[in-house]
Amino acid sequence: MAVFAEEHGVETPVVDLELADGARFVLLKIAPEPGYGMVTVSVRAEDGDDAPDALIIPVGSIRRLELRKAPEERLASFGFNLPAA
Repeated sequence: MAVFAEEHGVETPVVDLELADGARFVLLKIAPEPGYGMVTVSVRAEDGDDAPDALIIPVGSIRRLELRKAPEERLASFGFNLPAA
């Protein structure tokens, strides 16, 4: 993650976590506890979201981790472009 931050000129990249069931979260922290193939992930709840503060999940349930420069990038890529006038 440090290499990504340095290459893209950001202090702290945003990390998206996608689980095998399709659930997506913004990852704040991951810890190796409790062990035995399980990890604890702290996630950020979006406004109005009922996401938990932390989840204990099997490592095998992690489908993908995505790194982004900033949340605004996701919004900027959403939608369509108007034709040039």
